[in-house]
Amino acid sequence: ELRAFVDQAFGPQFFFSREAGVQIPNGVVSRYPIIADGRWDDPQVGNREFVYARIDIPGPRDLWAVSVHLLTSGAGVRNSEATALAQYVATHVPPTDFLIIGGDFNTDARSEACIGALGAVVDTAPPHPADQAGDGDTNAGRTKPYDWVLADDDLRPYQAAVTVGAASYPDGLVLDTRVYAPLVDVAPAMITDSAAPSMQHMGVIKAFTITE
Repeated sequence: ELRAFVDQAFGPQFFFSREAGVQIPNGVVSRYPIIADGRWDDPQVGNREFVYARIDIPGPRDLWAVSVHLLTSGAGVRNSEATALAQYVATHVPPTDFLIIGGDFNTDARSEACIGALGAVVDTAPPHPADQAGDGDTNAGRTKPYDWVLADDDLRPYQAAVTVGAASYPDGLVLDTRVYAPLVDVAPAMITDSAAPSMQHMGVIKAFTITE
């Protein structure tokens, strides 16, 4: 079923890693081969973990992609999760490799302590992705920055503009189908997708062009 989903959503040439046996699994999909993957324990929650994939991108350095889902319980809990994640990264990810951490952080503000904790291993500084109106919030009500894609200091200089149709977004894009225009540029997305029942998050897109 997972293979069929990836084939339909991305293509049969894509690779994926997803945790199993948990209620709310994290995962990574990659256009390049995943040469190693695994799980790091989230010390605050039992129904999911931190999922990592080491990806053999073109060039001499690998890319580590980490998928996370922090708790809604409070800023202090999220800080504990982020601190643990930063320790895992420092222990396991070679400093010469590229790193990206993405997912649902459930943050109420960009100044939360968990972002500071992750700043030990990724670049958390602005500018951040935003929609066409400059709104960077990503929850359903567009009032909080729930969702993040963060690169380390080695990868951040390779960030490139996200190009959609004739438009270009130098800092990345928050995609809300309720407001994006022209919607045909992101087909087959529909205007109702970001307002689907139980939908709580907008898509966050960054692009990187690695020239090594």
